[in-house]
Amino acid sequence: MIPTITAFEESPDHGTGQARDMRVRWAFEEVGQRYDVRLVSFKEMKEPAHRALHPFGQIPTYEEGDLVLFESGAIILHVAQRHAGLLPDDANARARAITWMFTALNTVEPPIVELEAAMLMENDRAWYQERLPILDERIRVRLDDLSARLGDADWLDGAFSAADLLMVTVLRRLEGTGILEDYPSLCAYVARGEARPAYRRAFAAQLAVFTGRQPTG
Repeated sequence: MIPTITAFEESPDHGTGQARDMRVRWAFEEVGQRYDVRLVSFKEMKEPAHRALHPFGQIPTYEEGDLVLFESGAIILHVAQRHAGLLPDDANARARAITWMFTALNTVEPPIVELEAAMLMENDRAWYQERLPILDERIRVRLDDLSARLGDADWLDGAFSAADLLMVTVLRRLEGTGILEDYPSLCAYVARGEARPAYRRAFAAQLAVFTGRQPTG
């Protein structure tokens, strides 16, 4: 059975690979799993039919037979556990990879999303300029530790895994802020992720929704 995911009909990221269905598309491409996509409008996302799939009215969702999942991290973990290629075979290495998946979503991403929200929705507030350095510093604390841990390694823990997939997509959310550029090793890390053929296929598929063109290659 081919799983179906939901994605924005009109993504606010304009096809730059920031919407969270990109993560799931990339995971499918890495493991060679075919998938279908159902596009939903912002209005449809808040209607009962979609909320039955995602109680918070967001994307992506995952449907396969009787199984319905939401939250990109949970979907990717499910895909990684069912298909070879995104989690190590060794039990300890697998546990470490899953730990890093949680780290990407629970430790590194929150301050980045907080900065995004401030820049998009709070830039007209009187205290906005005073708050920016605080948000910037919260992110840099995380990146300092992450950069130190990564060192000169290609990936977080041995071979590429679902942990790297999530961490790369999280770090990409800093594009345009100028923050990531202060961490050359992390910039190189993101570039390695973006260079993967599976990433490129997923990016092209998401971009095609915005441009209205079918991906090629």
